[in-house]
Amino acid sequence: MVKGIFITGTDTGVGKTYVASGIAVSLRAQGVNVGVMKPAETGCRIRSGALIAADSIRLARAAGAHDPLTLINPYRFRKPLAPSVAAELEGKKIQSSRIMNAYRALVRRHDFMIIEGAGGIMVPLSRNYLYLDLARAIKLPVVVVARPGLGTINHTLLTVAALKERGISIAGVVINYSDKCRQGPAERTNPGEIEKISRVPVLGIVPYRALEFSSIVEHLR
Repeated sequence: MVKGIFITGTDTGVGKTYVASGIAVSLRAQGVNVGVMKPAETGCRIRSGALIAADSIRLARAAGAHDPLTLINPYRFRKPLAPSVAAELEGKKIQSSRIMNAYRALVRRHDFMIIEGAGGIMVPLSRNYLYLDLARAIKLPVVVVARPGLGTINHTLLTVAALKERGISIAGVVINYSDKCRQGPAERTNPGEIEKISRVPVLGIVPYRALEFSSIVEHLR
């Protein structure tokens, strides 16, 4: 059975790549052969006429992976939009078969896979294919990255509910401080409320710019 995780977020900008990279670094330090994948990346900068998939490159460096970028990141687009919309604006279409073929190739090369989505689990890759569908096809347990502050209970519970409705395994929730902020009543109480209501464990709380992810990794191996 393939070992790995599918990382999604409650929204864009919650720090999925930061958490995914931290987990990859920690696993690598333990001697694990880690593979990474970001099926579609949008908002890519152009350098020397080529699109630069910064998040995908960061993931690969964190994992120490030397796979072709065409496998790690099959699709990349210029506009910072949902992949389906960014693709349509460029006259292209994202094919799930291409993503799955790249994933299977990476699985043969690595012992543990980290797949990172874009935005949240309901973000569309194409008109009739969401990241939710991809997560179900890949069949890895999902890690939900969430913000710490006010509103995160609602966003996290909606994400968990969507995953459970499709019968997708959930490894847990990671609360990530992607911005430097003071911990108030919401930040102190949200993790417990999320666990209590969702019955999904909070795997860890990542302080702003924290570099230690070993305690989270313990729950994933």
